[in-house]
Amino acid sequence: MNNKVAYQEAREFFNILSLYEEPTGIYYSDRKPAECITPKKAHLPTFEEEKRGVADYREALSANSCIFQGVLRARKTRTAACFDREHYGCLGGAFALGFNKPQLEVVTHYVSTGFPGFHEGERYSESPEMASLFFELVDPQPAPAEYIIFKPLSQFYEDDVPELVVFFERPEVISGLHQLAGFIMNDHEAVRSPLGAGCFNVVAWPIKYLRQGEMKAVLGGWDPLCRKYLRPDEITFTLPYAMFGMMVKRWKESFLGIKGDSTWEMVRKRVRLSHQKWGEKAPDWKSGR
Repeated sequence: MNNKVAYQEAREFFNILSLYEEPTGIYYSDRKPAECITPKKAHLPTFEEEKRGVADYREALSANSCIFQGVLRARKTRTAACFDREHYGCLGGAFALGFNKPQLEVVTHYVSTGFPGFHEGERYSESPEMASLFFELVDPQPAPAEYIIFKPLSQFYEDDVPELVVFFERPEVISGLHQLAGFIMNDHEAVRSPLGAGCFNVVAWPIKYLRQGEMKAVLGGWDPLCRKYLRPDEITFTLPYAMFGMMVKRWKESFLGIKGDSTWEMVRKRVRLSHQKWGEKAPDWKSGR
């Protein structure tokens, strides 16, 4: 893993949570992993090109793919997913990941009222004006490096430290993370769940809170478009790496550490029933298999 959190300690934490899947670490870097899943290459239309009336969206649309699609492939193969200005997936994702600002006007129409006679719009915002206000509010940081990389947490070593950690799990497991966040932070609003597409709640919002000096976890996966790239009933829980480290160090002090017939043990039984229902085999975190 890396020099800040011993992976052996993390495995004990994963075991008590009854995780089905190892969390994913997210970070920006100018170095691309040797094995990395990327979307198709495409030119990214800019706001300036759009204003001059020379933006060509055909190439972008022909290469269009949800960020979660690439991340899902990486999750299944236990490898990395990488995105950059030429391999960005979709126009909305390019903005959320910090590769294209300001947001394109075509996107503000696409997510709201659409284009008469061509596309009726996704209707996630009441109007293009409201969509613009949303994009201005989120205001993603410009990408600080060439790539943003998603990879299993166990694949981080001494020279790599994730900025964010994201769990892809069902509500029973997320309930433990949610309550633990409040416990370790002594913050009754330690977890937030703002509006946004899947990539906004996994990257843009958590980083925005960090830039504001707020240590917040973010619930996500509510975007109907990204649902097909999540398991049934699965949602996301993204938190700063520093908060994750605190969880690993302190979970035994919380409700998760109560021995015997505890409330959390009853939740773990429900998790096992869920795995049985879906025909899944959860990892043996204690043995590392």
